[in-house]
Amino acid sequence: MTEKMDKVITPTFRVSFPSVFDAKAAPGSDKEKYSVVMLFKNNEDLTVLKDLAKRTIAEKWGGKTPKNLGTPFKDGNGKDYEGYKDTIYLTASSQFPPGVIDEQKQPIIDRKAFYAGCYAIASVNCYGWEYMGKSGVSFGLQNIMKMSDGDSLSGGATAEQDFGSIPLPEVGSAPTGGDVSVLDL
Repeated sequence: MTEKMDKVITPTFRVSFPSVFDAKAAPGSDKEKYSVVMLFKNNEDLTVLKDLAKRTIAEKWGGKTPKNLGTPFKDGNGKDYEGYKDTIYLTASSQFPPGVIDEQKQPIIDRKAFYAGCYAIASVNCYGWEYMGKSGVSFGLQNIMKMSDGDSLSGGATAEQDFGSIPLPEVGSAPTGGDVSVLDL
């Protein structure tokens, strides 16, 4: 049984592993969810999120916090992913699609506009859970607002970046580069 609490707006975070338009199942699970991993700088003030988690713990378990309670706050230095160094990260997820808007508070239609590496804020709630002898606190994803662009964390380049410096041949001329036959390869 989960109990949902009030919701808060997060500080600005860097987006990682966004699954906000299509639900996906976590490895080893068949339960699909919408989710986002939020990367906060180590020195970011996360009081609003920590206070929400503390209120959730008090509401769910009273004065008896379970032993080995799972917490959503993770040290990014423990991950070997681009952008995680010197961060605190947490995941927020939902069974329902979040609203996703841009800086002008308009719905994001182009899915490529919300990507790993951009910056956003989110409205989240918090809930305590118990499952198969374990207990913990997790954040529920409500809505997301993209705040600004950032360097992509995917390691990929856009077509414009890949081909931007290549001169275009004149119309009707054949590409240069010598005679190479498929058999020569």
